[in-house]
Amino acid sequence: MNSNENLTGLEVEEAQPAYDIRYTYTDYLQWDDGMRRELIDGKIYFMAGPNRRHQKLSGNLYDQFKAFLKGKECEVYYAPLDVRLNADTLDDTVVQPDLIIVCDDSILDDAGIKGAPDMVVEILSPTTADYDRATKFNIYLQAGIKEYWIVDPETQSLAVNILNDGRYITYLYSNNETAPVRILEGCMINLSEIFAE
Repeated sequence: MNSNENLTGLEVEEAQPAYDIRYTYTDYLQWDDGMRRELIDGKIYFMAGPNRRHQKLSGNLYDQFKAFLKGKECEVYYAPLDVRLNADTLDDTVVQPDLIIVCDDSILDDAGIKGAPDMVVEILSPTTADYDRATKFNIYLQAGIKEYWIVDPETQSLAVNILNDGRYITYLYSNNETAPVRILEGCMINLSEIFAE
């Protein structure tokens, strides 16, 4: 059965590989049907394109990061850009976070990012919330990503997850607060500007 037949119109849906096949980045590169997907532990997750509100939030946040990073060594990238979290081992996990900050340019290549970036940001939608808060949370933790932001447009809030001794410590912020970026000394993100319509 073609894995595309499993789609039901949800923004993210795990497509169970037939016969427990585990796909790799090599397989991922062969899929040229225009469908957005991520690969986590060899399993396919299909994704729809982001809505207008999601794009606005992403753009607002990108602008603040870009302004702060001008002339600095770290860089900010936005989706879609492939991040191969375990490229040096199984190479069966490819994600496309909404925003990515990389401070070590040795993990950059022409295809995207080969290894764990310093920070990732995911913007929730009603159908991706569990995926971003559980599946991706655990994948990012295992990969050793130092800072993982989860932006919730519905509650206009932010969960900042900071890696500490092999686990994430979570700090919560509301839309009228300013959130420090721990991997970028002196970077403060004004959340009222992020959520501004």
